[in-house]
Amino acid sequence: MKADTLKKSILQYAMQGKLVPQDPNDEPASELLKRIKAEKEQLIKDGKIKKEKHLPPITQDEIPYDIPQGWQWVRLGDIGDWGAGSTPNRARTDYYFNGTIPWLKTGDLNDSFITEIPEKITELALEQTSVKIKPIGSLLIAMYGATIGKLGILTIPATTNQACCACVAFQEIETKFLFYYLLSERDNLRKRGDGGAQPNISREKIIAYLLPLPPLAEQKRIVEKLEEILPLVDEYGKNEEILSEMNQKLPKQIRQSILQYAVQGKLVVQNPQDEPASELLKRIKAEKEQLIKDGKIKKEKPLTPITQDEIPYDLPQGWQWVRLGEYTDIGTGTTPSTTNTNYYQGNIPWITSSSTGKKFIDSADKLITQEAVDDYNLRIYPVNTLIIALYGQGKTRGQISELLIPSAINQACAAINSINQNYLLNSYIKLVFQKQYEEIRTLAAGCAQPNLNVGKIKNTLIPIPPLAEQKRIVAKIEELLNLVNKLEEKEV
Repeated sequence: MKADTLKKSILQYAMQGKLVPQDPNDEPASELLKRIKAEKEQLIKDGKIKKEKHLPPITQDEIPYDIPQGWQWVRLGDIGDWGAGSTPNRARTDYYFNGTIPWLKTGDLNDSFITEIPEKITELALEQTSVKIKPIGSLLIAMYGATIGKLGILTIPATTNQACCACVAFQEIETKFLFYYLLSERDNLRKRGDGGAQPNISREKIIAYLLPLPPLAEQKRIVEKLEEILPLVDEYGKNEEILSEMNQKLPKQIRQSILQYAVQGKLVVQNPQDEPASELLKRIKAEKEQLIKDGKIKKEKPLTPITQDEIPYDLPQGWQWVRLGEYTDIGTGTTPSTTNTNYYQGNIPWITSSSTGKKFIDSADKLITQEAVDDYNLRIYPVNTLIIALYGQGKTRGQISELLIPSAINQACAAINSINQNYLLNSYIKLVFQKQYEEIRTLAAGCAQPNLNVGKIKNTLIPIPPLAEQKRIVAKIEELLNLVNKLEEKEV
């Protein structure tokens, strides 16, 4: 059970008389109410509180649940003096400057004891406006907006604004019991709020609200038990938050660990019979040279040799570090002029960096025409080409996806094509980039919009296993990540 749900259940049990045992020797609430009535009449007679209209009798239809013998349903207005505050004219600096009287706003309420109130008003404001000082022990409740039902108990005398209603409970009422009752009823009170943009509950609604009143001795027992239990629930809630955070982080951490083991050669067993990566790379290099000779891809400047200082960790026997650009064909794209209508509404998919958030790209951001392809010398990259975001909003930079449709791309993407799919599996390159997502992002230059470039992608180090091991790694990763996804779904 969630901590918040548990807390609500405990409060509900308390207010139904199910949290502590009843004592038949307790004076019933009916006797308590007689004394409250006498106290109230005396306060009115002494001019300390105003006489108000009688609250309507409680009907059977209003009573939400049965209460124990000795308890009694009353209205909140029966058990205390309720009054809202006000805001002295803000234009009058003499009402605020060098003020010494605490003036509370609903944002100061904390569902606990109020020990500090930042804003102060002056004695002049107290004399010339309708604000009244509420004594220590007054129970405060927010009546407006998002804070409806927020509570506090004063530990210092204070005034309040008009969005806050204060209750000075009569002597036979345990203020903390009233506090816990209103806390238990917060959701119901909010539902009674009127208005749209700024919903509110009026003082009239508050004083007419029902309260199940136990004998005074039981009020105290309930408060004592709640103050024993609720801190444990709060502690449980903190642990629940930690656990929830761990559950959210755990799948990501497991994924990263799986990928880390994979690219270090620790995920599957090496087979000494596998053809080493060096032989595989010789064939890839020969094929790339033939493609250059045939004019199918461009010849580029040789990449700088890998130095010992660049190598982040040792690889198993049969593996080899390479620069990605040595054994792949890497390119980018551009954006045809958006003002030329002849370039769009065609039938050729065109991809932007925003599409790289998906595992596979199976639909186009836009469709362009053959005229756009010709005028801008755009390449149509084949199915299985990897697309990596060079820049973009938020976490876009460094994301990698795979084409399921032949597509052109914009300048915010780089396309990675293995020379021969039978040699260097795109799915293996993809998982290496997923593992190195954060490292790839740190290569970006620029401030307002940091970006990668094709040169940095070409120079990226890739640990290449034998082809047979690549296939085993990819298969094992798919198996393990499916289990992680199921774990994540279970937690959600």
